[in-house]
Amino acid sequence: MSQQPSAAPAPATVTVARRRDWWRDAVIYQVYPRSFADSNGDGMGDLEGVRSRLPYLRDLGVDAVWLSPFYASPQADAGYDVADYRAVDPMFGNLLDADALIRDAHALGLRIIVDLVPNHSSDQHEWFKRALAEGPGSPSRDRYHFRPGKGENGELPPNDWESIFGGPAWTRVADGEWYLHLFAPEQPDFNWEHPAVGDEFRSILRFWLDMGVDGFRIDVAHGLVKAEGLPDLGGADQLKLLGNDVMPFFDQDGVHDVYRQWRHVLDEYAGERIFVAEAWTPTVERTANYVRPDELHQAFNFQYLSTDWDAKELRAVIDRTLEAMRPVGAPATWVLSNHDVTRHATRFANPPGLGTQIRTAGDRELGLRRARAATLLMLALPGSAYVYQGEELGLPDVVDLPDEVRQDPAYFRGAGQDGFRDGCRVPIPWTREGSSYGFGPGGSWLPQPANWGELSIEAQTGVAGSTLELYRGALRVRREQADLGAGDAVEWLRAPEGVLAFRRGEFVCVANTSGESVTTPAYGRVLLASGELTEADGEAKLPADTTVWWTTA
Repeated sequence: MSQQPSAAPAPATVTVARRRDWWRDAVIYQVYPRSFADSNGDGMGDLEGVRSRLPYLRDLGVDAVWLSPFYASPQADAGYDVADYRAVDPMFGNLLDADALIRDAHALGLRIIVDLVPNHSSDQHEWFKRALAEGPGSPSRDRYHFRPGKGENGELPPNDWESIFGGPAWTRVADGEWYLHLFAPEQPDFNWEHPAVGDEFRSILRFWLDMGVDGFRIDVAHGLVKAEGLPDLGGADQLKLLGNDVMPFFDQDGVHDVYRQWRHVLDEYAGERIFVAEAWTPTVERTANYVRPDELHQAFNFQYLSTDWDAKELRAVIDRTLEAMRPVGAPATWVLSNHDVTRHATRFANPPGLGTQIRTAGDRELGLRRARAATLLMLALPGSAYVYQGEELGLPDVVDLPDEVRQDPAYFRGAGQDGFRDGCRVPIPWTREGSSYGFGPGGSWLPQPANWGELSIEAQTGVAGSTLELYRGALRVRREQADLGAGDAVEWLRAPEGVLAFRRGEFVCVANTSGESVTTPAYGRVLLASGELTEADGEAKLPADTTVWWTTA
């Protein structure tokens, strides 16, 4: 049953600055609630913990906070298996805590974006439990994808689709029918052809909009609509095709009708609320379909996230992104890390070509140097940028977690993605000392490394050259420089091999992705640099893996 506050909250007093089209150049900070801050000492982060740390995020210089799921959930997949979309899971608090968090954020000038999970529910959702109870042929089953099996006795799955987490995408129930789950068996997929599903989610949108949220990040935005008839895909190793081809269960054109309807709901509300799509598509051009003027506002740029630290490859994806977004009038987005991929400080510490799930620590010093340079490059590009909690500390992935503490459901299945997402979800350190380095008064739900205190916010605050102060400086300069932020183009400048150089008005960014020092023109006054450089006689010597911001004014 959905929670209800003891008294209906009055409309939130919004003191956040009402800058038009704020989302076109916003820096949005992702909070993974269970790993951000724990207020009650149970080892699990919660909404009150997030609320207590909002001043830190304001001072960091971000514009909005995206909260990963905190809904009522059995936690089979860290809250992405939702049992009640209008309730807060007790481990995170309650609706009054959510209301207080939204109000405090607005008072600090921060916007709040919440995660929405429309592709699937929990198997403990009332709809799914009713579908199981009522049996084959019942109207309740039509809200999900129930099918009879193949084979002489229906013992084979209805088609050959594989789960993203490994194994078949179908599970058989006691009465012999099978249901579809593109992720874990505890996450049955909704049937978006059924009108009740669309009605329910439009109601859910209004519930949270009435609570005062400023937008929604849409989980698996590309997955809602399946190809008619649920056709076989053919062959094994289907997961290798993800993000490289149109799949019968991903990126179907019918999803756009859903988002046009949602946009009508959103536009009923004042304050420029937004939608952000998590949409893995084969090309940036197909990603652009999600951000046409009557659909969503932003879509994550996974092509950029998965690009190696290589000037030629980066320039290509930057050009493709800007060219794809320009015709639909949407801002480009740039992201380096999130809760589903290895942190970029560890990805860049390893050889290129290993993908976004990496098990080895690599060269820590190299990885941090590249991560800092990559951050300045990202924040210099036109559009909006996303920062994942802890990356401003230069945190690496924790690659040596004992098997017995892992909780990623993909880890426990025989195939599928690697299942090592726990490494980027270890609670972040706030202080040098303490049982959980300031995460909370108790322990932490995943063990933290012994050196976590050295990387903490306390240890880096006010320390010249620290990664935290680099982020604070970069976000400050980004706000101060009129030529940074929103836009749809860069002017590329001649540069040595392995170097990216571009101009935006009076601003110039140069990123050296090579493994050697290079000499470039000194374009003016240095605003910020990810590493030390020397200047003489109108030239600048950039160390390996270093990015520099200049102003020509």
